[in-house]
Order: sequence, then structure tokens, then C-alpha cells
Amino acid sequence: MKIIETDLPGCLIIEPQVFGDSRGYFYESFNSDKLAKAGLDLSFAQGNVSSSARGVLRGLHYQWPKPQGKLVSVIEGEVWDVAVDIRRGSPHFGRWTAAVLSGENKRHFWIPEGFAHGFAVLSEKAVFTYLCTQTYDAQADAGLRWDDPDLAIDWPISEPTLSAKDQATPLLKDIAAERLPDYAA
Repeated sequence: MKIIETDLPGCLIIEPQVFGDSRGYFYESFNSDKLAKAGLDLSFAQGNVSSSARGVLRGLHYQWPKPQGKLVSVIEGEVWDVAVDIRRGSPHFGRWTAAVLSGENKRHFWIPEGFAHGFAVLSEKAVFTYLCTQTYDAQADAGLRWDDPDLAIDWPISEPTLSAKDQATPLLKDIAAERLPDYAA
């Protein structure tokens, strides 16, 4: 397993070791011992799978309180995946980082608690998996605008297909302070 740091501290790309032959391939999608050796002591409470068509953008989502860390990957297709630091007081508040995840590259992306998350589908279809450190809580469910000009995320699609929920999310600057996580140094 190879751990790659991104330009946003805490967000990591994880490349599993893939074993393949004429029959197909095998890889460990999660190994707590190997990740713990890399400094990630993770415990998951919920796993999710979504399927989306080309041009769909899901996000930017987060939970507060009851924040979720997410280990995400793509089983089929390709997405452009984004994490945004929304922790009040963070020296990286409002900064984002992104990674291309695909069934071909088999990369995983670790998004820590306190970050908003979203992705845009680049292929005809994408099957996306999430392992979450906290279960879903409708009362804590929150989001922010995918096209917030203050974030200036360089999305690879300009007119995405959005859910009604994602169309109605606020700009980061309009979210009440108590609805954002705190930065703990």
C-alpha cells in the first residue's frame, strides 16, 4: 500500500498493491494494520455504494455535528473527487484538493472529519464506494455550493447534473459558524 500526501494536510491518496493475471486482479481495499503503520488508525461505522451517470456531481457534503471521515474509491468508471477544509480556525480553511479515482487506477482517497466532500463523474457511469467513520445522521447532514466562487474549485464539468438538495446548498461564507466543525490543532 502506497500513501501519497496531497497539498491539503490530512487528505491522502492511497494506492493499493494490485495483483493481476489472466484471470483478473485482486487487491486489499482496506487493511487497518497497514494504514495504522502509516498513521491512520481508522474505524468505520458505515459503508455506502452509489452509481451515477456522466456529468453527475454529488456534493459538497459533510456532517456536523457527528462528522464523518470517508475512505472513498471507484470500482467502475472515473470521477474527479474533491475535499474542502471547512474547519473553523484551520490554516487551510476554504482550501480544496482533488484526485482522479477510477476502476483502472484503483486509488482510494482519505477525507478526514471536518472536510466537505464531492465528486463529478467523468465516465459514462461510475460506481463509487464510501467507508464512513460515523453513521449517517439526517439532523447533522449539511452541504455547501459546488460552485462557490470563494472556493474556486476547478471542476472538470461546467454544467453538472445536481440533486435538488445540492442545488439548494449555501455558500461557505453564508453557513453559520455553529454549523461548521472546529479546527483542533
